[in-house]
Amino acid sequence: MAIRVVRLGSPRAAGEGPRLGTVRRPPRGVPKAEFASRDFYDVWLPDLAPSESLVKLAQNATDDRAWRAFVKRYRAEMKRPEAARLLALLALLSRQTDFAVGCYCANEARCHRSVLKDLLAEHGAVLV
Repeated sequence: MAIRVVRLGSPRAAGEGPRLGTVRRPPRGVPKAEFASRDFYDVWLPDLAPSESLVKLAQNATDDRAWRAFVKRYRAEMKRPEAARLLALLALLSRQTDFAVGCYCANEARCHRSVLKDLLAEHGAVLV
């Protein structure tokens, strides 16, 4: 059992399990009834997405220094009680079932999901 970190909208892997969308906004132009069938997500968890101001900071992070500033602030947001409880829950569930978490970004290295993967590992999650 494990958590797979994915790009939302990409084809699902065999045995991936449900997808959790850790994004601030639903996919544009996609009817809600088609989110799962079009490989976006089955459940939306915006509490694990960066705040609006941090999304803008990440999008404008053109160098390593700016990216590190984003990472620092995102990690601080994920220490909030509601986010920390979700991270702990997902880490626990990863020992019992397969599921995926993801975001839309093409480059995982410059996406909050790379930081989220580290946070989940720090909470004891089993990761693919």
